[in-house]
Amino acid sequence: MTLFLFRLLSIAYIAGIFLFADSSVISDLSPFNPYSLLHIPLYGILTLLLFLSFVPLKSHSTHSTRFLMVGVAATMVGVADEIHQAYVPGRNASVVDVFLDMVGIGLCLLLIKHFS
Repeated sequence: MTLFLFRLLSIAYIAGIFLFADSSVISDLSPFNPYSLLHIPLYGILTLLLFLSFVPLKSHSTHSTRFLMVGVAATMVGVADEIHQAYVPGRNASVVDVFLDMVGIGLCLLLIKHFS
């Protein structure tokens, strides 16, 4: 039941990322988002949700695989979001944003590893 809940939350969160890309909320947040730094916590939260969505793995080698799968999945969402933004009027795609996404992903994975 818990996996289902986190999978549902992950899907809703990803949908929100894409839906809000075309929202006026983004322009309202611009003064609070210098250098697009909000990408870091945004993708850190996504990473945590995705990590909690994956089936817990037993052995140490598959534990590393779980981290890799979550990192790749979150990065793919970030890249897909930037591609999507290239087609949204008033928005643009940015390699820097993908880098910031990856910083948030990496920091979250490090924190999970540290506390697990």
